[in-house]
Amino acid sequence: MDTDRERHSARETAFYLFTQQSLPACKPVLTPGWVIAIFLFMGVIFIPVGLVTLRASHCVVEIVDRYDIDCVPESSRMDKVSYIRDDSIPKNCSRFMKVHKYMKAPIYIYYQLDNYYQNHRRYVKSRSDKQLLDGQKYHDTSSCQPVESNNNRPIVPCGLIAWSLFNDTFEFIREGAELKVNRKNIAWKSDRGHKFGKNVYPFNFQNGTLIGGGKLNPEIPLSDQEDLIVWMRTSALPSFRKLYGRIEEDLDVDDVVVVNLTNNYNTYSFGGKKKLVLSTSSWLGGKNDFLGHACVFVGCSSLTLAIIFMLLHVKYRRPYGDTSYLPWNRKSFSG
Repeated sequence: MDTDRERHSARETAFYLFTQQSLPACKPVLTPGWVIAIFLFMGVIFIPVGLVTLRASHCVVEIVDRYDIDCVPESSRMDKVSYIRDDSIPKNCSRFMKVHKYMKAPIYIYYQLDNYYQNHRRYVKSRSDKQLLDGQKYHDTSSCQPVESNNNRPIVPCGLIAWSLFNDTFEFIREGAELKVNRKNIAWKSDRGHKFGKNVYPFNFQNGTLIGGGKLNPEIPLSDQEDLIVWMRTSALPSFRKLYGRIEEDLDVDDVVVVNLTNNYNTYSFGGKKKLVLSTSSWLGGKNDFLGHACVFVGCSSLTLAIIFMLLHVKYRRPYGDTSYLPWNRKSFSG
């Protein structure tokens, strides 16, 4: 009986300690000294990291050219949608991009789309990952609506994402010589190897009355059509860039690159913008100042708070653990 009572009492004691948050635990006490030291440490760490990140971003050379308006003839600029939908009108256009700073190879070519909501719920869902991997062996493509089939035959790849494939093309010339564009390995290796079938070929694609974007070569498997793979990885933001290829030659200062492009893709019906981007890279990737500015802001804010707390601690120093500063004790003293 005594043993049972002891066990019951021990359980009650443990339960009491648990409910009263009195179990043995690490309970750091944030004294003014510790708080000031933590903010100083954050400032010392974040400011140099931010400055290094900004320097890496500023080392990236980038040329951006918006071409969607200038590549429409002046006579058609009042009705751009009709112009882009008229297949009888040639869409060839030439642009000139001057290099203001030495660009070391590889030079990455991106196309940038603005005001294009690839994250729209219906758009994102309109695809079949199993069909991309297994082809016509997989028959349940209801998720691809409204681009699921045509003339009672399945479409491979199905869905709105594939149907709206970007189809502007670019050719680059410097001093009369063509700059070769490497379009291999522009997609993620995991996507090529595990998400798109090596024995899956386009079938009945863009054969309907309403044509969306680009067409696919029916003799090349989906795993090798990297422009499609890049496009199928949808963006979370309405402004995004996608990799088109790489120029594996250096560009010198004052070089003029002539870009012969075909302005096929329709962004005029929804007020979108199209831009061509040439960019180098650093050890941190492409040009992005946000991370550096964020680190510097956090570091400066931490240092400012540390100085403020230090001045307050020096001016209004009081002994640690003085219960007279508790609110109820203040009331009793004042009464």
